[in-house]
Amino acid sequence: MRLEGGCYCGQVRYVAEGDPVLQAQCHCRECQYLTGGSPNVFIAMPIPGFSYVKGEPKGFARSDLEHPVTREFCANCGTHLTTRPPGFPAVIVKVGTLDDPSVFEPAMAIFTRDTQPFHQIAEGLATFDGLPG
Repeated sequence: MRLEGGCYCGQVRYVAEGDPVLQAQCHCRECQYLTGGSPNVFIAMPIPGFSYVKGEPKGFARSDLEHPVTREFCANCGTHLTTRPPGFPAVIVKVGTLDDPSVFEPAMAIFTRDTQPFHQIAEGLATFDGLPG
């Protein structure tokens, strides 16, 4: 699979190639902060197949956490592009930044213990209180 995408203003663009590691929606409280309250929908793509082809994102990792993720975003328009968890073999690509978000096929909903009453989970979608075992 080849995915292309970028930020809202167009200053940062990426290409992600390979077989998706995971396609999911995350309901964790941290993702809710980043999305404005909704679940975060993502496709995890292999690190070797991911590259920025235009511009460079800015990164942010919380200094108060033992194993923080690094969130990458456009410094100009603020679009959250990716998340890089330490030790995870994939880059978490935000579906809303894809040129063609219709390729997204979620396999599960994770961190549903933080689901808000207004969140929607498709009928039949596998759900996990946290990360699947």
